[in-house]
Amino acid sequence: MIKAVVFDVGETLISETRIWSRWAERLGVSHFLLMGLLGGMAALDRPHGDAFRLVRPGFDLEAEDAAWERDDPGGLRNHFDADDLYPDVREALSALRAAGYQVIIAGNQPSRAYDALVAMELPADSVHTSEGWGVSKPEPGFFAKVAAVAGREPAEILYVGDRLDNDVLPAAAAGMRTALLRRGPWGYLHADRPEARAADVVADDLHALVPALERLT
Repeated sequence: MIKAVVFDVGETLISETRIWSRWAERLGVSHFLLMGLLGGMAALDRPHGDAFRLVRPGFDLEAEDAAWERDDPGGLRNHFDADDLYPDVREALSALRAAGYQVIIAGNQPSRAYDALVAMELPADSVHTSEGWGVSKPEPGFFAKVAAVAGREPAEILYVGDRLDNDVLPAAAAGMRTALLRRGPWGYLHADRPEARAADVVADDLHALVPALERLT
């Protein structure tokens, strides 16, 4: 029986639209161009950094991050805040807790994302980041950490994310149940692939999780 529901962050709880838009402005290209290139990287299973390198050959993400912070120390830059939260998140997480499920947030995020998520006062039992753990998806060690902080057997956990490669397939390999969220470019593309059948649930939004869990258990 599933007892805990664990959520990815980017394009699961947080819309990255504003982040990518600010990146486009930083790189001096149109929003349309960068969004299109990101969609292409998603379709080709290439990392999003390749989109930056197409725009600016030799692009160094760490160096650009540091330069951007010097230029705009008080701005959001490539960060997020409560305005980026998808509108179904609070209600859906509250419904899961009301139904008796443990709710955990754990995704591939820098440590500073922890503070942003905690400041939102989301209805979650705990928040964790890959940088804080020192291990990232899709590494098995990440999902071992998920099980450890939940205090559950892997089969008692449903991991929810928007990607097959980072979320569904490695979580399933760790023995967890999985939900693929059709949200964001990776979510829509991956939900259309044959491998999406590996997910226990394919959902259009987070409100679908409680009824889906009732069917699974």
